Amino acid sequence: MSGNDAPRHALVFGASGLIGRHVILALAQQGASVTAAVRTAESGARVQRWLRRQGLTHDLSIVIVDFDAPEIVPGGPSSFGSVTEIHNCAGSYRFGMTAEEARGANVGIVEKLIDFATGLPHLQRIVHVSGYRVGGQDPAAVPWSDAHRDVLYAELGAYEASKMESDAIFQAVATERGLAWTIVNPSTVIGDSATGESDQQVGLAATIEQLWNGAMTALPGDDSTFLPVVTVDHLAAFMVAAAVDPAAVGQAYWILDDSTPPLARMLAHLGRHLGARVPRVRMPVGVIRRLPAWVTKADPETLTFMSDDRYPTGPAADLAARHGIGMPDVGTSLERWADHMAAHRFGAAAGHARRFVDVAGVRTFELGTPGASSLILPGLPVNADTWGGVASSTGARIVDLPGLGLSGGAGISDWGRWLPAVLGDEPVDLVGHSLGAAAAVIAADRFPARVGSLTLIAPFFLQSPAGSWTALRPLVRTALRHTDARRLSRRLTGSAHSAPELASSADDLRRRTGGAAADHLARTRSARWRAELTAALMRFDGPVRIITGSRDPLAPDAIEMLASAGNVELLTLPGAGHHPQLTHAEVLAGLLTPLTVR
Repeated sequence: MSGNDAPRHALVFGASGLIGRHVILALAQQGASVTAAVRTAESGARVQRWLRRQGLTHDLSIVIVDFDAPEIVPGGPSSFGSVTEIHNCAGSYRFGMTAEEARGANVGIVEKLIDFATGLPHLQRIVHVSGYRVGGQDPAAVPWSDAHRDVLYAELGAYEASKMESDAIFQAVATERGLAWTIVNPSTVIGDSATGESDQQVGLAATIEQLWNGAMTALPGDDSTFLPVVTVDHLAAFMVAAAVDPAAVGQAYWILDDSTPPLARMLAHLGRHLGARVPRVRMPVGVIRRLPAWVTKADPETLTFMSDDRYPTGPAADLAARHGIGMPDVGTSLERWADHMAAHRFGAAAGHARRFVDVAGVRTFELGTPGASSLILPGLPVNADTWGGVASSTGARIVDLPGLGLSGGAGISDWGRWLPAVLGDEPVDLVGHSLGAAAAVIAADRFPARVGSLTLIAPFFLQSPAGSWTALRPLVRTALRHTDARRLSRRLTGSAHSAPELASSADDLRRRTGGAAADHLARTRSARWRAELTAALMRFDGPVRIITGSRDPLAPDAIEMLASAGNVELLTLPGAGHHPQLTHAEVLAGLLTPLTVR
């Protein structure tokens, strides 16, 4: 291909995927012109939005690709005469495919892509993403015989075998066509080293989710089981550098972090980091392979990735060093990746405004606008997610209290150090619901200069105590740990309509917080604590607003007491109960405007 000095123009296939997006970002940050090849206009728009969130201000050139059409992109090669490099990140990373599906997704794409690339007049390099377990195939063996293909697909599974076949075909056909090529063989690709962001939920990610959910009975492997990782930003930087490195022509590079801990040790560390239950038992890979999948809960196609093999990483390390590309710390990167997945509930919770933050040493889940001047503290037995609609309408941030929802910590005993840290230095409009109202009142009493206004929603200490059943902690603990979203919705709102909004709360109660919620609920019956909270509220001289539902009123003596306070406004939501954020979210959001001193 031409060795001219044409401006750098990259065409990225698989642009909407995890690797493709980061390759585009890395190229754009180096000043290259980029065209993103995506399958639909909607996926192209998603790429544009993601790039804008990363700080890329100019619009991206988008082209729709159809690998089933005679010309995979409109106009064919003649419409892309300025392209100097191709990055092929397209394919299907999915287990459970049939051989036909896998070959179409991974082998067929490579063949059609090379046909297209052959017609590009100024193409200088094509970079292809293969894999660390499948790279290094012999191009001389192409075409594979039917017998050889059948054996490999049956032995390894459709995904891995199709990637091996595509690796061999790519080398053979690209060389035959005279294309200058480079192959990258990444290991398991994890999230961005700075943010942990990733949207892939297969492979190692699915194993970590199993650990998070308490569904893992034994850690897989031993201290020799090596399942290496690489961060997606490191991989992208490597690909962008390799595409213009003359020494990389005709080379394949294994890109992974050799310092990745052994699999069992890695999972144990991440489990402790996430606050999950870590099994004490280890199960050798050989045993896992002999057990049925319904026992191990492991996809059979993932088992070949559990080995003690090591890989030739030296050439990749040399290229990275030539271009000043450092390897991020693997331990920190793994923790950030795990945090991102857990904050997004392993793909079940959408949106980018979800994160874990350290608040006075307590691992705290935060939802909404970072640094917002309005702060919401949720109540029992729900979590911050139930306030997501209110947060999006008001621009507030919500944090799970210590020991509840997704937050770590012990519970109320953490409030003394946690509350001043979560408030920050600037005055906030503090909103507390139910148990969160207690935390809000304590914060306002102890740190009045940091609380600009106080809004209490269904403050339990100003209402009649809950039934005596709440004092039966073992019974309540068991009930909460075995509830589901529909039962929880009926219990909290009187109907099952809020079950979708309560799915994550029911999951949290089952997975880890049922006991803490029962303990906190029993504490709310304490007459002494209720009196202390009432007295603290009356000492606060800033503006106070108290919102209750008509079906969940304040106690008569509390109404009488508050009526004499000049800084308190009482509001009632008709038809609402103890959880108006579930049943009357829009009306409630409209009431949560900043308060001013009268």
